[in-house]
Parts: sequence; structure tokens; C-alpha cells
Amino acid sequence: MADYDIPPPEPKEIDEKNWLELQHFIERAVLRGHPSGEEKCGNCLYYLDTDSDLTYCWHPQLRILVGDEWWCQWWEAIPEG
Repeated sequence: MADYDIPPPEPKEIDEKNWLELQHFIERAVLRGHPSGEEKCGNCLYYLDTDSDLTYCWHPQLRILVGDEWWCQWWEAIPEG
């Protein structure tokens, strides 16, 4: 067992397929990895768990994991009350 070398990680075919699909989200949603002023995923209506740095966005056009500091064109304020 001591002589076993772990091969370097390489992307699989499914990784490339997923990347191509996610590229469509980025192009269609103007999805960015940084806030737009005060607007960010972490204070958006569609950010499922506002106490988490990474959570699910349930907007019908996205429905993917997003980061707290991200932003997209469908940002919507959380209603007061």
C-alpha cells in the first residue's frame, strides 16, 4: 500500500457537460460572483437560507447553489414584515 500513487485529479466528461450547462445560466442570468452595490444573493428574496454563506437559489430561472456575495439580474428585496 505504501507504494500506491494517487493519480492527479482530472475533470470527467460529466464535469464538462455540467460546465456547459452552467455557462448558459451565467450568460442568461448575468450571474456574478460579487454584489452589485447593496444587492447580493444574501439579501435576496430567493436566497433560501440567509444565515448561510452558500445556499440554494429558488428563483425559477436559476434553481442552483449560490454564494452570499453573488448577484444576478433577478435580485429581489426581501419584503419587510
